[in-house]
Amino acid sequence: MSTAELPIAKNSQARAIPKKQIDWAPLALLPIIVVLGFPLIGYFGSWDSAFSTWIGLTFAALAMGMIYFIIASGLTLIFGLMDVLNFGHGLFIAFGAFVAWTVLGLGPIQSMMIADNLFSNIGALLLAMLAAMVATGILGWIFEKVLIRRVYGLHLMQILITMGGMVVGEELIKVFWGPEQKPMLLPTALNGSVLLGDAVVEKFRLFAVVIGLIVFGVLMLVLNRTKVGLLIRAGVQDREMVESLGYRIKTLFIGVFITGAALAGLGGMMWGLYNQGIVPQLGAGVNTLVFIVIIIGGLGSTGGSFLAALLVSLVNTYTNYAIPKVALVSTILLMVVILAWRPNGLYKVTNR
Repeated sequence: MSTAELPIAKNSQARAIPKKQIDWAPLALLPIIVVLGFPLIGYFGSWDSAFSTWIGLTFAALAMGMIYFIIASGLTLIFGLMDVLNFGHGLFIAFGAFVAWTVLGLGPIQSMMIADNLFSNIGALLLAMLAAMVATGILGWIFEKVLIRRVYGLHLMQILITMGGMVVGEELIKVFWGPEQKPMLLPTALNGSVLLGDAVVEKFRLFAVVIGLIVFGVLMLVLNRTKVGLLIRAGVQDREMVESLGYRIKTLFIGVFITGAALAGLGGMMWGLYNQGIVPQLGAGVNTLVFIVIIIGGLGSTGGSFLAALLVSLVNTYTNYAIPKVALVSTILLMVVILAWRPNGLYKVTNR
């Protein structure tokens, strides 16, 4: 073959490789629901203040959706990559929240929280986030070693044993921290609101949106652009082949479980700050909603969970303002409609 023929061969080979097409249909749901929220708010509320109310509610929904995603992302990793139905995920959520509450109550950290300085406040929150993620990651490692490792591939046993683990864990939280509700106050610089035109948006909600976007970006980068992500996804598809190349898939999967638990701990802290209070049953209350999010998203799809979390939050927030009685079932109705349209969720995971 002559050198003049090489570029042609390369170009022919490049054209032969199909590019991954982006499925835009699920993404279109987000702007559709946001737009439909405006007339809903105006009709059931007041048209005079409809626009400002719509902006405020939309930002509130986005912040809550980001927190849903942070919590759900851990469970998405655990189920999507390890095929483990961890119904004890709520334990990690509550444990992370209480660890963060303890750290934020320490003298030096508390001084950083009440200081009238944004960087000092964010520094205190970052320290609490780090502590919550590390402590919950360690708990996740213990949880996987003691309970999960015995029931890989047995979904019914996974459900039963992880639910039992969550119940025991919640009781231990009551032993160490007490059964009563703990206040979780916001730092000085993130307490209060800002005005966007006539709309009032809480500062912490903007902070939650930023944290959620960072978590989403890091997860997508690691899973799709790094060697570790490639090995994990390859191990899901063909474990024997990857192990034959000398890689320890078991170790990688333990790391996935620890990461999923750590993300749940971070989400628990954010949820506590959002509601400005935590209880030992915090995780159990959020668990059902998290499973709905990952079912809508596509059982293991990180991008699907991100979109599903925002959709669930927007629908719930709009209906809770306009038609409170419908809000009680709005999330279930959304899941039914989406699964009737796409039985495998918004984005089907190819290995399922």
